[in-house]
Amino acid sequence: MFFFSFLFFLLPLTGMILAITMGKGMHFGFIIGMFVFGVLGFYMLRISLLNTFGKEIITFENTNITYIADYGWFKDGKKQKEYEKPLKYTIRQIGYKEDNEGGLVIELEEPILCVTKMPNAELGELIDILNDLYITQ
Repeated sequence: MFFFSFLFFLLPLTGMILAITMGKGMHFGFIIGMFVFGVLGFYMLRISLLNTFGKEIITFENTNITYIADYGWFKDGKKQKEYEKPLKYTIRQIGYKEDNEGGLVIELEEPILCVTKMPNAELGELIDILNDLYITQ
């Protein structure tokens, strides 16, 4: 997927350089093509980085939760929310029902949806650990 991400950046640039060197000149279509393929290439690069190097960082402080999507090469999606104890955690089904995989949901006014797929059994254990941490504080 990295290969296609970089092709989305390189092919329009190569096409523009070849057209200019062949004497056809620069026109507005090149700018539109560079923009469209640049946006698509960035999106594909972001998805491939998340799938390869990505992790989600959730930090619980006194009354704040900080959520950061770390793509390895850059970070995105930083959310900081205030909350009142106790927090409620649920499982959001991801993928096919037979796979029994889901993502963690931290229930707030605007919920935090984790995109990392985990088996539902592990998510249940994680929710138990998070609930136990609240009780011991």
